[in-house]
Amino acid sequence: MSDHKQDQRAAFRSDDPAGGPLTTDQGTTVDHTDDSLKAGERGPTLLEDFHFREKLTHFDHERIPERVVHARGAGAYGYFEPYASCAEFTRAAFLQDPAVRTPVFVRFSTVQGPRGSADTVRDVRGFATKFYTSEGNYDLVGNNFPVFFIQDGIKFPDFVHALKPEPHNDIPTGASAHDTLWDFVSLQPETLHAIMWLMSDRALPRSYRMMQGFGVHTFRFVDAAGRGTFVKFHWTPKLGVHSLVWDEAQECQGRDPDFNRRDLWDAIEAGVYPEYELGVQLIPEDDEFAFDFDLLDATKLIPEEQVPVRPIGRMVLDRNPENFFAETEQVAFHTANVVPGIDLTDDPLLQARNFSYLDTQLSRLGGPNFAQLPVNRPVAAVRTNQRDGMHQSALHGGANYSPNSLGGGCPMAGGSGGSSYTHYPARVEGTKMRRRSETFRDHYSQAALFWHSMTNWEQRHIVEAFRFELGKVESRMIRSRAVAELAMVDRMLGVEVARGIGVPAPTGPETASKSASPALSLTHPRGDRTIRTRRIAALVADGVDTRQVAAIQEALSGAGAVLEAIAAHDGEVTGADGRPYLVDRALPTVSSVLYDAVLVPGGTGTASLAADPDALRFLRDTHRHGKAVGALGTGADLLNSLGMGGDATSPGVDPADSRGVVVDAAATVPSLEFVAAFIEAVAAHRHWNRTPLVAG
Repeated sequence: MSDHKQDQRAAFRSDDPAGGPLTTDQGTTVDHTDDSLKAGERGPTLLEDFHFREKLTHFDHERIPERVVHARGAGAYGYFEPYASCAEFTRAAFLQDPAVRTPVFVRFSTVQGPRGSADTVRDVRGFATKFYTSEGNYDLVGNNFPVFFIQDGIKFPDFVHALKPEPHNDIPTGASAHDTLWDFVSLQPETLHAIMWLMSDRALPRSYRMMQGFGVHTFRFVDAAGRGTFVKFHWTPKLGVHSLVWDEAQECQGRDPDFNRRDLWDAIEAGVYPEYELGVQLIPEDDEFAFDFDLLDATKLIPEEQVPVRPIGRMVLDRNPENFFAETEQVAFHTANVVPGIDLTDDPLLQARNFSYLDTQLSRLGGPNFAQLPVNRPVAAVRTNQRDGMHQSALHGGANYSPNSLGGGCPMAGGSGGSSYTHYPARVEGTKMRRRSETFRDHYSQAALFWHSMTNWEQRHIVEAFRFELGKVESRMIRSRAVAELAMVDRMLGVEVARGIGVPAPTGPETASKSASPALSLTHPRGDRTIRTRRIAALVADGVDTRQVAAIQEALSGAGAVLEAIAAHDGEVTGADGRPYLVDRALPTVSSVLYDAVLVPGGTGTASLAADPDALRFLRDTHRHGKAVGALGTGADLLNSLGMGGDATSPGVDPADSRGVVVDAAATVPSLEFVAAFIEAVAAHRHWNRTPLVAG
């Protein structure tokens, strides 16, 4: 099936550098590029050396200003296709025909840190999608949280200034654990709902391929008859929603700061394409005021139990960019890039974004012509009267004003019919004032809803996150004020956090609702139960039973996972059969945090593993982080010696009762039952009902 965006990009590919000699930007062949033109071998460089000046000038200006937020990102091309026509609620052309694939470019990103920060910091993630539709570009610019930290965009500079590194020392990089953020949060209760998400494991996605996305705001669908329907957008990954835990994320920053970006790139290169389902929550305009919160409040979500998410299509990412700078770095999103059938609302945060995004691109990309860059160029025809400006690449002719007669009146406005964009005729009235609606005043109920929707282990992780963050805050006044705000969400939450950071525990009654939305928990079933693309480590040493490893590797590969042999050193180990066995990685270069599960095969090699501190740490950390652990033959003895035997289950146990430690001590060749149980344990991602290990 033809992809118009890829066809268009082909025209912008640079010539093969091996296809001819080196030239200047003007096409003049260069005879020598290793020495500047000088007056004598040791003389000064001459001003007339145009090649030297051009080369250095271009190098001096290779960097453009990075994004203030969302500076570090990863991108991919793909396509979107609807499941069925959505004509009943929107006229948007790309949502009408299941046979039509719309090209897309998606950029995932962290928010706080600069381009040089790490992927796995505790942060919000951007999830921005550019649809190259037949009616023009549509940008769905969202995050992996369904809510934001502020209600009105006039506060965005304040929030980002507080979130960014401290102004006096530019510390910390890519982190939120510092005084200015928590000073702002403790004084601005509207932040609390998003802060609860930030302190949860949702802020530590295992992979961009396992991360939800949300449009955040309430938008409006408009059908062919002009009827409006409020809409919330949801992206759900087909692999399910999974996260890291905090100390995993921290170690990943050192072991592989590109952990999420590498994962996305490698999956696409391997042909295992990330897939997401687009769902919508639809609210009739008559129900605008049917909720106990304001639909225009970006710090609120609509619980799925109240308005179910309706799947309307799927997106597949199947191409990596060819040039990071030209595409991932220069892609420009804008919330006001909409197409007929999708309209905006009066959400005061969205209104500010509609101004700010365009203004930002003008500065970052050097002028008003950034839409002509290949990654930003629509596949729909462009006919404007815009001319000139920095980086103008078009050779315009004819009249550039409207109305005109010299150019035959072209380009003419499309009028109100056909495919023209017509703004929804929403009624607007009121007195000019700086005042927030009373319907925006409740800052605690949905923060409490999120807290009470969490399982025990999720709540424990949130408490630990608050203790870490506030424990880094130097001002005890800010610590106490933040705890007082948490107590307004849930008093015991405030008590537990206070106990960890050395401030007085809050007192008083509960003030917020204890209602819950199970759909907000990471345990809520989402996505396919699969182990595709999961990475499993097999700990091996001299004497390992390589037959067992080979059998498990074949089974896991058939299920789409990757098994890597990890030993104390690179090269080879000697198997129990006396033959050399190739090692994939050495223990000193990897860590359990880079893998989704571990297997300990049998053989005499387990004695060497039992004496290797790196191997023991690998096992303990895998178990402590709730990941699947498998063992065969003598490998089961090693698990018992580490205290993991109490969590072990034999093949055939109901997965709901399993603690994710699967053993078969009598096995010489892995049984089908063992393989099935181990795959099921890996697919479950985490097992938090384990017995904590005794330190040793």
